[in-house]
Amino acid sequence: MAAKIPRLAIMGHPNAGKSSVVATLTENDQVAIDKRAGTTTESDVYPVVIDGVTVIEFIDTPGFQNPNAILEWFQANLDTRDLARAFVAAHRADPLFSHDCALLEPVAEGAGIILVVDGSKRIKEKDRVEIELLRLTARPRMAILNNLTNQNRYMSQWQDALGKAFNSVREFNAHRATYSERIKLLEALKSIDQRWEALLENAIDAFKKDWERRTDQAVGAILDLLKEALSYRVSKTVKDNKIVFKSGRDRVKAEIMDEFEDGLRRMEIAAQAQIRAHFRHNVWNVASDSILNQDLLSDEVGQALGLSRRQLALVGMAAGAASGVTIDLATAGHSLGTGAFFGAAAGGVLGMVGGKVLAKLDIERAPGTHRFTMGPVTNPRFPFVLLDRSILYSARAMNWAHGRQAAEEDAPDRVPEKVIDKRGFTEELSSAQQRELARFFSAARRGRDLEREDVCRTIIKNVLRGVALSEIDSRGDL
Repeated sequence: MAAKIPRLAIMGHPNAGKSSVVATLTENDQVAIDKRAGTTTESDVYPVVIDGVTVIEFIDTPGFQNPNAILEWFQANLDTRDLARAFVAAHRADPLFSHDCALLEPVAEGAGIILVVDGSKRIKEKDRVEIELLRLTARPRMAILNNLTNQNRYMSQWQDALGKAFNSVREFNAHRATYSERIKLLEALKSIDQRWEALLENAIDAFKKDWERRTDQAVGAILDLLKEALSYRVSKTVKDNKIVFKSGRDRVKAEIMDEFEDGLRRMEIAAQAQIRAHFRHNVWNVASDSILNQDLLSDEVGQALGLSRRQLALVGMAAGAASGVTIDLATAGHSLGTGAFFGAAAGGVLGMVGGKVLAKLDIERAPGTHRFTMGPVTNPRFPFVLLDRSILYSARAMNWAHGRQAAEEDAPDRVPEKVIDKRGFTEELSSAQQRELARFFSAARRGRDLEREDVCRTIIKNVLRGVALSEIDSRGDL
């Protein structure tokens, strides 16, 4: 084969899901996807570029317009060495076959074929015609059963018909495919022609290395978020005459708490944007009831994610983490000294995560002023909650198919939207791993040299690697 990279023409009926397949395999959610039939009228080339080098090309083609006429011409010219090339040369100037020539042009130039069919629909005579004419091209070819609904009754019929004419037949839902399923599909492409093996192996190797790098980048974004959030402080200096009365002090406390909490939210949003960018998502719709769509500091998130109370107590004792905080009211010059829960109730402004105060408030007196400082986060549960949600967000980004935008809303999902049984990722780690994370969180709060960061990086990366390579069926709505 003359091509130096694999080139694959995506073919099939109008609206069979060809563009969704291209979008998912190229990780390009900017590919035009329309549920109306016949919306692709020209062949568009979508290269996959990694490190500035094109490693594979997918060509989104228009649907067949005159398959019966093409098959008749093929059958009448079986002695012709290259039927696809000969047909294009003979009919290029014929307006009747303009779409068909656009479809067959990449094949005439040597591209392999991926035929996409909607396996939820009954196989028709037109489908059999298309299958036969593609067989006669003698190009390396794979058929994809892109089942667009829950209907499976016709799948065996499709498999029988396609198995007689194609080198490989695969089930692949482009609207829901995970990273692991995309890699498996590319691996299967190696079987369509021995001459393609080396080229496809190079492309797959480039995909895997790029994915590993992007996973590292996502882990880096998570670690940066944790370090920034756990060491975050907000200060406000107020003149004495502004807080003479309790109402004035309460107003300042409320303002500083709002600023502190909003700062944490902004940090998470910025980290999420980085993670989306690493996995090349522009179209991003989160279900309204997803745990990812709830406020970071809400009861729903605090209860669903993070460690259990028992785990948190064990980790806290082992890692030397504080299990409660005190609040220096400073206006009286004394600490309440009765624990985190009572302190929050008395102050009324510090917020709660998992039943514990988020951060303590210090108030320092100076001549004519009071300086209010909130932070850093002292709640021992919060960093585990924040890490869980960051991992969940990354899991979604890693497994959210780029062709997902065209999926029917009632189709089965493969993306973790909610955590069932109120279990987060960190709950499933070993006690030793949880302690390592707790030590890292403690160091981050104090802004010290983060000697445990590499250990935590490995822990988080292994979780994300498992998420990408498994079906994550236990996470709900998959």
